[in-house]
Amino acid sequence: MKSRNISYIVGASAAVLALLLIVFQPFVIVNAGERGVMMKFGQVQEKVLDEGLHFIIPIVNTVERLSVRVQKHQIPAEAASKDLQDVYTDVALNWHIVPEKVNKVFQQVGNEGQIVQRIINPAIEEVLKAVMAQYTAEQIITRRGEVKAGIDDLLTSRLANYNVAVDDISLVNIHFSKRFSEAVEAKQIAEQDAKRAEFIALKAMKEAEAEINRAKGQAEAQRLLRENLTPEILQKQAIEKWDGHFPMVLGGNGALPFINLDTAKSPIQK
Repeated sequence: MKSRNISYIVGASAAVLALLLIVFQPFVIVNAGERGVMMKFGQVQEKVLDEGLHFIIPIVNTVERLSVRVQKHQIPAEAASKDLQDVYTDVALNWHIVPEKVNKVFQQVGNEGQIVQRIINPAIEEVLKAVMAQYTAEQIITRRGEVKAGIDDLLTSRLANYNVAVDDISLVNIHFSKRFSEAVEAKQIAEQDAKRAEFIALKAMKEAEAEINRAKGQAEAQRLLRENLTPEILQKQAIEKWDGHFPMVLGGNGALPFINLDTAKSPIQK
């Protein structure tokens, strides 16, 4: 009977202890990619809990867990260019909380959702407007990498004040007002037409120059030929072409073709 009472008491004590452990939870588990913010009676402590199991004093201590993994946040934003054109884009930001500063972040700002709403969104809008105002609409397109770098540098500096790190930033689908886009398209078409007309005119000019040069070359060749065609050369060419037979049909006056034999001999003797 006594042993039964002891067993009952032990069993009941174990059950009560288990219930107390479940209710008060004298420990906390910080998962991978998280850090724990230790609080004592609601006051944030300096110690940051790393991943793993940590024992705490129930009621006295509470722990708020924050993710320190890289998180992606995308927000539509609007700004004005240097030439006062409306610029629209989606800003995609990869960011994370500095792990060793999660207690400061939670104390000053709050959890991840509050960080996005209170810090990141306003910073993106402010930085985008400041950087876009330094470039014309055309430069925003042609110097997109430079614009992105400027936004990245300024946003990194702003968020660092709140212990939030920028991993990467992207400007997705930059576009302008419909009227401006139509004006740009019309300008591009006009430039293409002008370049095409310029090419055709240049081609015609080059062809005319080539024709003139060919005519000059032919005239010069004829001039040199006339200067070099002496009677002796003409006589020699006639001899070289003669087949040694006189024509069977003579001209109307009955004259025979004349060949200067003295001229004809000279090349043979040589």
